[in-house]
Amino acid sequence: MKLWLDRLLVANVFLVILAAMWFLGAVALETRQVHGPLSLFQRLWEPLFTPAIGLLMAAALISAGWGWWQRRGPLLDRDSKN
Repeated sequence: MKLWLDRLLVANVFLVILAAMWFLGAVALETRQVHGPLSLFQRLWEPLFTPAIGLLMAAALISAGWGWWQRRGPLLDRDSKN
């Protein structure tokens, strides 16, 4: 299960990076009056990129919370022994 989740999150990170590069390229092309790439990006924003960014942010927050909880555990054990 963990391996599957790790692979999903890695793929998600690459999707977000690819989306950012696509956006930058689409904006550059928009300045040259090529509207197709930015138009497609805008159509895919809600169904694809917004959930991908949300998943990335949620994973980062959960990872930070989990790390904090693991560091906090030994401190609680040490305090309860005294």
